[in-house]
Amino acid sequence: MVMGPTHALSGVAVWMAGAAGLQMCGVTLPGAEVAVGAAVSAGAALLPDIDHPSSTVARTFGPVSTALSHGVDRAATAVYNLTRTAREAPRTGGHRTLTHTAVFAATVGGLVSTACGLLGKPAAVTVLFLMLGLAIRGLMGRWARRQGWMVTTLVTAAAAAGAVWWLPPGRGYPVLGLAVAVGSLTHCLGDMITKQGCPLAWPLVHRGKRWWEFAPPAAMRIRAGGSFEKTVLVPVLALSTAASTAFAIPEVQALILSG
Repeated sequence: MVMGPTHALSGVAVWMAGAAGLQMCGVTLPGAEVAVGAAVSAGAALLPDIDHPSSTVARTFGPVSTALSHGVDRAATAVYNLTRTAREAPRTGGHRTLTHTAVFAATVGGLVSTACGLLGKPAAVTVLFLMLGLAIRGLMGRWARRQGWMVTTLVTAAAAAGAVWWLPPGRGYPVLGLAVAVGSLTHCLGDMITKQGCPLAWPLVHRGKRWWEFAPPAAMRIRAGGSFEKTVLVPVLALSTAASTAFAIPEVQALILSG
């Protein structure tokens, strides 16, 4: 799979590019919504790998997230085997199946938006706690590994409390569901460019397979964790994020213009 930091950074890059595009089209978003949404999208860009017990997301909250990952893995395996076509072989593991689909991204984003709309701040705090925890593990992986999951969890709780205070009440909460959906879908698009591909269109059948792994031509695919990802893809994502931020957040744009 693409490395955790790359996934997290891609979530930020795509969110910031979208926000910058809206600003350039005359749609102004509060800086708090853009910034918090970027952090949530970074965390959500790791979320689909909850189906892999050895992934970054599975280790984020210690034994709790590890146990959840094993459960998701078994559930995803069951869904795959129940819905596979005759042309698809049975599987004993669920990685890159159910949670790596557009249906999953849309569903989890919709559930977050619904929960925040119905429950307000308690739901928003919960979502922020979970997604910011993933973002910290993805973007600050070395620090998080040195500190351990307990310290990381405490820092995440403080960050979530600050973020929910910063967001405009009511208006700021719907952005969380959108950010989760964007991050999850970005993860799938990132996995599509690797050697294995991604079953993005499930449950639609393509060429006789419901779990067809979509990917670009072989010459355009990359090796996960390889030199291209580290020396080209990561710097490009970082530079695009920095460039987009200048347009996406009004306060940053005003600061640049005033300087």
